[in-house]
Amino acid sequence: MRRYPRPGKHMKSDLNMIYWKVGKFWLGKLKENPEIMTQGKTLKELEENIRDAYRMMVMDHLPASAVRLG
Repeated sequence: MRRYPRPGKHMKSDLNMIYWKVGKFWLGKLKENPEIMTQGKTLKELEENIRDAYRMMVMDHLPASAVRLG
């Protein structure tokens, strides 16, 4: 399990990724948000994909009028 800072300059909590390898691909999901799952050919690609998936989920829940910080 790896820990990642949540997106945003002022966020202080971390996310934990659970990951495993199946065949040629790494699969992973966030412990805190298990519905966020993705894959990558390398562990680095998996890490990038899980961050992108989390950002998309967070941004999807913001109203269109929200002010973006940073």
